[in-house]
Amino acid sequence: MHIHISGICGTFMGGVALLAKQMGHQVSGSDENIYPPMSTQLEENGIILMKGYNSKNLEYKPDLVVIGNALSRGNPEIEEILNQGFPYISGPQWLGEYCLKDRWVLAVAGTHGKTTSSSMLAWILEYADLNPGFLIGGIPLNFGLSARLGEKSGYFVVEADEYDTAFFDKRSKFVHYHPRTLVINNLEYDHADIFPDIESIKRQFHHLLRTVPGNGLIISPNNDINLKAMFEMGSWTGMEYTDLDTDTSADWSVKLNSADCSSYDVYYKNVFSGTIGWELTGEHNVYNALSAIAAAKHVGVNPDTATKALNEFKNVKRRMEIRAVVNGITIYEDFAHHPTAIETTLKGLRAKVKTNRIIAILETRSNTMRSGYHADTLPEALKSADIAIVYQPPGNESSINLEKNMGNILSINSIDAIVETLKLESKRGDTLIFMSNGSFSGIYDLVEAALR
Repeated sequence: MHIHISGICGTFMGGVALLAKQMGHQVSGSDENIYPPMSTQLEENGIILMKGYNSKNLEYKPDLVVIGNALSRGNPEIEEILNQGFPYISGPQWLGEYCLKDRWVLAVAGTHGKTTSSSMLAWILEYADLNPGFLIGGIPLNFGLSARLGEKSGYFVVEADEYDTAFFDKRSKFVHYHPRTLVINNLEYDHADIFPDIESIKRQFHHLLRTVPGNGLIISPNNDINLKAMFEMGSWTGMEYTDLDTDTSADWSVKLNSADCSSYDVYYKNVFSGTIGWELTGEHNVYNALSAIAAAKHVGVNPDTATKALNEFKNVKRRMEIRAVVNGITIYEDFAHHPTAIETTLKGLRAKVKTNRIIAILETRSNTMRSGYHADTLPEALKSADIAIVYQPPGNESSINLEKNMGNILSINSIDAIVETLKLESKRGDTLIFMSNGSFSGIYDLVEAALR
């Protein structure tokens, strides 16, 4: 079968393309934005990429078109699909019907940490010889690819996104997955282009809860007020809770051995279950790990085995990934694009580098950021950085409230100006951390070259 994927370079749709290819299909795809690491991953797997959306992309008359949620009516490729009567389906529906049916699905949902937690979980199952299939919104470095069919395994790990499914299906993607094991890391307001308020997001998450069977398991932190409110709307499945404090009633907890959270002992119902020591930092990654360990236990993986697996976890591409060390300056690339994720990431980094300077460079690229919804909370989120450079190109000036500047924030409206500022300001011992959920206009290579 020839499957064409419209919107192929998004992290989710790229994963769908890989799965379709592994199933033996001929796969092609189109996208406006074709850039690494997704484009590289797809091309290396023999998938044909077409830049831009137009009717010519469909001249091969595919047997099925899988449509990404970034495309809408009026798009020339969508109009051609409808006019020619090509069979079409959304990515999440295709995944649910062709890959997840008759398998034990372990889904990871939440506003933050989905990619990292699902990567941890997939790696734990791999370490335990369960050979899971997976689709993750990033590239786990332990695997080197974002999706794998795992056809001989009964288990499949999926990153469960709350974003809408397609132009013809406005439900959240995750309602198509029907998990037996569900992790919900947290719940905050995001996706301002889709959801009018936090209540509408809670409602979509509650739709997900309704799909989990009574003999399944839901794993959640015990201190998230939005999740608590959502669970009170009705839950029919057993729960396990996580917490950093062993003095609470949570099922899973830790005792920290280091201030930056890079080493800690794991406890299940107050019984020691293993020690984790790794390169990851921050409380958010401790919660991610506990969720992954708990989910793995639900399918029979001993917590001791899970902690050993996580000691060999290599993180995810673009999640606190060290790109280079240039003249004593360490350069990180990170995906954080929400105030909570930014704050916890910087706090973890601060504990790691101690008194050395942190220069954070943030691209406020997401629709929610650009709407100004987080403008008042961003300055507080950036306070752990000695210098915070916020990229605000023309038309994006409302993304941060500079009246709340704590004296460490610079607003700069061009990539070249940021590069020049970093060239002049950076010195040996500094840590530079770039935060963006996009390509950041290729700034990483420009800065590395300037510092050299």
